[in-house]
This record gives sequence, C-alpha cells and structure tokens, in this order.
Amino acid sequence: MNVAAAAAAPEGAPTGIRATGGTTAGAAGGTQGSPQGRPNVLSLSIKDQAGLYAAYMPFLARGGIFVPANRAFRLGETVFLVLSLLDRPQRFQIAGQVAWVTPPGTPMKTPGVGIHFPDDDNGRNLRRAIEEILGKAIVSGRPSQTL
Repeated sequence: MNVAAAAAAPEGAPTGIRATGGTTAGAAGGTQGSPQGRPNVLSLSIKDQAGLYAAYMPFLARGGIFVPANRAFRLGETVFLVLSLLDRPQRFQIAGQVAWVTPPGTPMKTPGVGIHFPDDDNGRNLRRAIEEILGKAIVSGRPSQTL
C-alpha cells in the first residue's frame, strides 16, 4: 500500500493514505461537530487501490470511508470530508456521519473514524467511483482498517 501520512495522521496509519483534519469556522449552526458547534472538516488522499480497499466500508448502507485520526469523535457526529482518489483530478466533498470509531490504543488497528456517505448525489457519486476503482476486490475478504 502506498499511503503518505500527513503530520496529523496517527502513527501506524497505512501507507497510501494521507489524512489531515481539524475544525473550521463560519459553519452554520445546528450541526453536531466540534465542541464550539463548528463542524469538523477532514481531508483524505488515497494514493493506490490497496489503500482504498483498506479504507472503504462497503458494509454501511450507503458506503463509507475510514479516515485515520487521533482526535475523539462521537457516533452520529457530522463531518465534512474532502476526498481525493488515486490519480483522479476530482475531489469529492461530502457531509457524512461518523458511523465507526477506532480509538487510539486499539491493538493492531489505526485510530480513526468511519464516515457514512450521505444519501445525496455527492454520496452516491463517491460510492460509485470507489466501487468502480475496486471492482471485484470489494468481496475479496482481505482485512481492512475496520473489519
């Protein structure tokens, strides 16, 4: 796997994935996000098919993606994600919900969160693009970052 880890990425994150994150100001109220009421924004760049396989969460109803992160997240929390896939020029931007949390210190697993894709065109387009790239590898049974 070719994953380039950013300074903010947790130790032990797989190669081929670059994750950065934080919060952003100026977001509309009413979203579950950081303690200040601002939504969390994460950025993920997946550089190869093996990294994408390890991060993809096909078992979620609308699909999802695992993002390495050291900070705490709550299930159901809204997270804005900017995702780059392999060498494709398109950057996917979605507002998803935290559906999986792997806390720091979990043996043999990278800490981070699984983001459930939204039920909108952006979420459907992202899922379609990922499944197109992965093809039959989706059902290979190899271990991933979540299962």
